[in-house]
Amino acid sequence: MTGIKTTGEKKLMLFSGRAHPELAEEVAHQLGVSLVPTKAFDFANGEIYVRFQESARGADCFLIQSHTAPINKWIMEQLIMIDALKRASARSITVIIPSYGYARQDKKHKGREPISARLVADLLKTSGADRILTVDLHTDQIQGFFDGPVDHLSALNVLADYVGAKVDRSKLTVVSPDAGRVRVADRWCDRLDAPLAIVHKRRDKDVANQVTVHEVVGEVKGRVCVLVDDMIDTGGTICAAADALFAHGAEDVIVTATHGILSGPAADRLKNSKVSEFVFTNTLPDPSDLELDKITVLSIAPMIARAVREVFEDGSVTSLFEEQQ
Repeated sequence: MTGIKTTGEKKLMLFSGRAHPELAEEVAHQLGVSLVPTKAFDFANGEIYVRFQESARGADCFLIQSHTAPINKWIMEQLIMIDALKRASARSITVIIPSYGYARQDKKHKGREPISARLVADLLKTSGADRILTVDLHTDQIQGFFDGPVDHLSALNVLADYVGAKVDRSKLTVVSPDAGRVRVADRWCDRLDAPLAIVHKRRDKDVANQVTVHEVVGEVKGRVCVLVDDMIDTGGTICAAADALFAHGAEDVIVTATHGILSGPAADRLKNSKVSEFVFTNTLPDPSDLELDKITVLSIAPMIARAVREVFEDGSVTSLFEEQQ
């Protein structure tokens, strides 16, 4: 006889960085496991130290970390944690990124610009990630930046089911805030059996976050409009789109987005907007500190937990995608 046989069983271990521990705890609860105890702190000069308190040898490791502010710190912490797992002889390393940083920088608009979304993918791969699990990338093409499996989940069902349950669907119109989101908005239309409208906009190419709305394509007068987007950062684009809808006679506007970044002037813009409700998921920390009663946050932890279980049990993550069609 040559070689040695083992009878060991597969082992799932869930790790979390410090960026968004609430979501990690919720995912762990859904899976029926505990987060692996981790010692992590910053040195005086800002360098990050990480050490896991349990052995990860031979385990299927899942590391969850959202890229929230301060985004560069949390990306670096995630890379360090991946490296620690690789050097701890983990069997596999699946990196869960509910909100993928630098996703908007997915192509060159001008000469001498970086493609930062590709750079982040390269860093993840080089540090030791075997697989990426993420939610609603800014563009689907980012999946191709990573040389390995990418499970691209969608929060559409979570958001659309919430909106569909509280709005008279006979008066509902799904609105894309720009031409780039039409494909996603079309899937909303199929889900809610609602017509589609599009807000045409032109962005100032030399000034960041400056948007001028020109016209609305589609019937919105007297309708309840649902603006659908993947993220809201400063709120300029979405609030301008909402103003255009009201100017064209919309009865009400609800805004939905997977990622509520809400940086800079977003709080004031959302507060002063005539939009009745902003609906986000918890891919990023809860924006409760904004003290806006018209913000609703829905949990995507059950969806992430299901995807983790499918990956661990060698099941079909595609089955989750098919359910979201």
